[in-house]
Amino acid sequence: MFLDITTLTLESGKGGDGCVSTRREKYIPRGGPDGGNGGAGGSVWIEATDEMSTLLDFRFKRNYKAGAGNAGEGNRRSGADGQDVVLKVPCGTTVFNAADDTLLGDLLEVGQKIQIARGGRGGKGNWEYRNARNQTPMHAQPGQEGRKLTVRLELKLIADIGLVGEPNAGKSTLLSSVTAARPKVADYPFTTLVPNLGIVDLGDYNSCTLADIPGLIEGAAEGRGLGHEFLRHVERTRALLLLVDPSMEPVDRALDVLRRELKQHGRRLAELPFAVVVTKTDLLDEEATAAALDDARAWGARHGAVEVMSISSATGRGLPELKKMMLRLYHGLQLE
Repeated sequence: MFLDITTLTLESGKGGDGCVSTRREKYIPRGGPDGGNGGAGGSVWIEATDEMSTLLDFRFKRNYKAGAGNAGEGNRRSGADGQDVVLKVPCGTTVFNAADDTLLGDLLEVGQKIQIARGGRGGKGNWEYRNARNQTPMHAQPGQEGRKLTVRLELKLIADIGLVGEPNAGKSTLLSSVTAARPKVADYPFTTLVPNLGIVDLGDYNSCTLADIPGLIEGAAEGRGLGHEFLRHVERTRALLLLVDPSMEPVDRALDVLRRELKQHGRRLAELPFAVVVTKTDLLDEEATAAALDDARAWGARHGAVEVMSISSATGRGLPELKKMMLRLYHGLQLE
């Protein structure tokens, strides 16, 4: 299963109370105060790891609390600090305060770590309150309460190039043709239900990560279909490939739908450099393929496409040229 959004309730530990104690030893009639300080409460941390790919570990357990600090003791002994809680999440996880949508952190690299809730401070024992006027204070400070808050975790896959297209546009087939990934491929819409990643060998020791998300349909911004829900997974990409199947509907209409949904999603997707790829040309004759390619080029010229090309993932036609174009997209170069 794939889980990319979840809400957690996190609470740091309470600090331990300071101790009220007086020194009692033989031959020392006025020992004075010796109450130790309380230990600090445990904190809650979130750390990025490459050992996970989804947030599925948080599906059933959503409440986490760090350990409380121990109270201080006599003879100026401080209490032990509470145990921290460190939650491991996949790289690419964004953490928000669920109450007001404040961004708390964006974990992109392995080992990157943020403190979500700091543990309460331990209280001071009566040893800390002694002075010339009050040489035997009989009061201590209570430990500070921990902090409790609800956070929302959103996983955004870290990929270089994203595949965007309507259902059955050939995204999963292309991913399986140019990478070692094996997404589900079938001849019905919405075969892809979760995002998929694959590594493309671009030659000359170059490679890039390709992300495939569920297909976009018209009205996705209003909740139709699945693709709009997963567009967050191509927000981090450097570029997009807009895939269109000319055997299903007119090329320019399909591209208009994709462009409109990207703009409605916002978050810079509509500003990313993109190329248009006409797919499944093995299903068309040469005349129909040329007509579809001409329509795609005209649309691309109007909307600023970096390049327009046609491929057939089933036969492999155009895939070497596609990899060269992806290399240029990856490095952010404008094509001549």
